[in-house]
Amino acid sequence: MASSDPLPPPLAALLAREFFGIKLGLSTIDAVCDALGRPERACPCAHVAGTNGKGSVTAMVSAALGAAGHRTARYTSPHLVALNERFVVNAAPLATADLAAAADRVLAAESALRAAGRLAAPATFFELATAVAFEAFRAAGAEVSVYEVGLGGRFDATNVVIPHAAAITNIAFDHMAHLGASLEAIAFEKAGIAKPGTPLVCGERAQAPREVIARVAAERASPLVDAFDGVDTAVAVGADGRLRLRLRTPEADYGTVRLALRGRHQVDNAVVAVRLLETLDACGVRAGRDAIVAGLETARWPGRLQLVALRDGGTVLLDAAHNPAGAATLAAYLRESRPPRPPLVFAALRDKDVSGMLRWLAPAVGRLVVTQPATARAWPATDLAAEAARLVPDLAVDVAPNPAAALDAALAHAPDIVVAGSIFLVGEALDLLAPRATGPVW
Repeated sequence: MASSDPLPPPLAALLAREFFGIKLGLSTIDAVCDALGRPERACPCAHVAGTNGKGSVTAMVSAALGAAGHRTARYTSPHLVALNERFVVNAAPLATADLAAAADRVLAAESALRAAGRLAAPATFFELATAVAFEAFRAAGAEVSVYEVGLGGRFDATNVVIPHAAAITNIAFDHMAHLGASLEAIAFEKAGIAKPGTPLVCGERAQAPREVIARVAAERASPLVDAFDGVDTAVAVGADGRLRLRLRTPEADYGTVRLALRGRHQVDNAVVAVRLLETLDACGVRAGRDAIVAGLETARWPGRLQLVALRDGGTVLLDAAHNPAGAATLAAYLRESRPPRPPLVFAALRDKDVSGMLRWLAPAVGRLVVTQPATARAWPATDLAAEAARLVPDLAVDVAPNPAAALDAALAHAPDIVVAGSIFLVGEALDLLAPRATGPVW
């Protein structure tokens, strides 16, 4: 479904709920799932939380399960261009008609609950979208599902699932208004996905947040698996710029794997994904060595260090780095793998730490083109330019009124550019670049 296609009424009604904002808590999603007959329990599932990397881990795990022959569903957020991106079965976004049918059933259930006085307020977009994922995957006959947490964990709508295994990738600062101002507080919220008897793979290395995760897991009788305990890795960069990971865990020797996803940070994500897959295997959801290797080598996660080749010979690297930790990861990749100091098209939402992101990114780029995507939540481009001038007065800064103008401005300065800072920006840029790319961008 292209972003310009008209939406069926149920999907238009679903997207309209974005105006209701964020509401953390499980009472609404629990009531809706109960009214639908508990679709979230229709098949085994895995649950993935973390500040950064949870989408990459979800992509790797679902790719491996698919390679093992399972009819595999994947729910992620947010979408970059089209709503269908969030709902994937057997590596393909759900058809619009199937998604609309599921949304219609979910909206009808919510309406009946409100009429009966069982819901005090309308469900938010994310609550409804999560219920749509459960309902659509049940209707599609999914044999195993992988759910990415939207925000936090403890009160995230996805946390009504009872997974066979779960994972936390890492802990960093993001969404502090909702999750807390310390790494320990954020870790506590993310550790809220721990459930009795459900193994929890922990990819966090820092002692303080890891101790919080371990304490919560122990309190909830959730067996904790240290993702890196007993794991040996060696990393090399191939001639094509892609990472070769030599990986051995306590369970298997995977040999040398060519990671599909770019960036050295994907090594840790790959380890978490493999340990989660091994844990699922022990719980009866089989993958096996060959399928796990295939998952690492074929996983696709658009907008995350995604390199788009243009027909005129240029390239655009797009990355949804939207917090300081993500910006640091992108900066490290730029220093190692790209032409020196490329122009950066940058935008951010108002609730993001722009100063923290720019402190990491500015030394790795040669020019900044600031803009704003089509959302009221975005920083005005002129404000971003002023903040950049304050932080890095020696960096050249251009102001563009929209992403299309920003791409043209950056490409006028160099054939190889970077787009980052906001998932909304990356989504708009991918849509704009699709006609100019040498191949599919999705």
